[in-house]
Amino acid sequence: MRNKLTFYKNIVAVLLIGAYSNLWAQNNSEKVSIIDYKVLEEQRILIKNLDYKALEGYNKLIKKANQLLKIEGFSVVNKVSVPPSGSKHDYMSIGPYWWPNPETSDGLPYIRKDGEINPEARNNFTDFIAIENFIETIKTLSNAYYYSGEKKYVDKNLELITTWFLNDDTKMNANVSYGQYIPGQSEGRCFGIIEFVRIIEVIKFLELAKDRDVLDKKTEEGMFIWFTQYSNWLKNSELGKEEATRDNNHGTYYDVQLLSILVYLNKIEEVKEYLSTITKDRIFSQIEPDGSQPLELARTKSFSYSTMNLHGFLELARLGQKVGVNLWDLASEDGRSIKKGYQYMLPYLMNEKKWEHQQIEDRKHSEEKLISDLKYACEIFNDKTFDKALQQFN
Repeated sequence: MRNKLTFYKNIVAVLLIGAYSNLWAQNNSEKVSIIDYKVLEEQRILIKNLDYKALEGYNKLIKKANQLLKIEGFSVVNKVSVPPSGSKHDYMSIGPYWWPNPETSDGLPYIRKDGEINPEARNNFTDFIAIENFIETIKTLSNAYYYSGEKKYVDKNLELITTWFLNDDTKMNANVSYGQYIPGQSEGRCFGIIEFVRIIEVIKFLELAKDRDVLDKKTEEGMFIWFTQYSNWLKNSELGKEEATRDNNHGTYYDVQLLSILVYLNKIEEVKEYLSTITKDRIFSQIEPDGSQPLELARTKSFSYSTMNLHGFLELARLGQKVGVNLWDLASEDGRSIKKGYQYMLPYLMNEKKWEHQQIEDRKHSEEKLISDLKYACEIFNDKTFDKALQQFN
């Protein structure tokens, strides 16, 4: 009986998805968006065709989304601590790799242990866990809405977004001035900005809601203002300008974050100019002619950071493709390129070479991410470079 109920439940879900597919069919050829409808549609078709894994994933997604409908929300004002500004409306976090100093009575100033996360940085003393949970909830509910068409998921996301960004009593100020501070050493550092890169999930949801005509004007206008203020802070504040000069993954993900916001704000020419100059120079300065990334190789989780940084460059290449700037095929005279970066990683991914650099944690997740990125790159850029290698993983 339980199997029959599950079967009929799956059929009903698929029928609903099919009913909404025609309604949601659209042509985005003239509009630049961050959301990637192609990926979503491919998954929706698998669900509609009763693909076992896709259907299983869909049912898990809906179950999780329904549970999230019951949560009250997330806000920066709920943290235990108070930022140096005196306002809980300012985001605050602790540098994750900084620990109490064992040689001083009060533990100050904190000292750095690269790759080792201090539990203090991952509790309700700061806002880090709140922003992570908020963004993950937005993403889950957004996907649940796309695949099911049920507006209750949109309504909940709009409620959560209003609480985090717009409500006077609970909103976050449009800055990360106190991100990744170090007790006894600094009130805030530029490195905290990278903690906000997943804010792109909010943009994707807003684009989806706008395209489906379920985004109310008040939220749309409020978020446009918030993102305008935040992008201005990224570009003009001392911490923002400092992060923009970072020579490693921090600089890469600064570009991902800023340019995604500028696309949402429809500043396409500014995005094109930035990609063609600053991002281009960033690729050539971070990736060596052999494809290695020295600043990532110097980390204690070198394989993970090398993969992470390449993923950021892949996102920028995808963004470039959307606005007409080809970063995927871009190469310096001595051979530096995003593609060369992935080619450098291949022999280690395929165990043809031994990874000689430090990697203090298991690299399985990073390997899976690397394979996923290669498949994605081959598809969206119609590039056959990695086909032979990917066949082995398939």
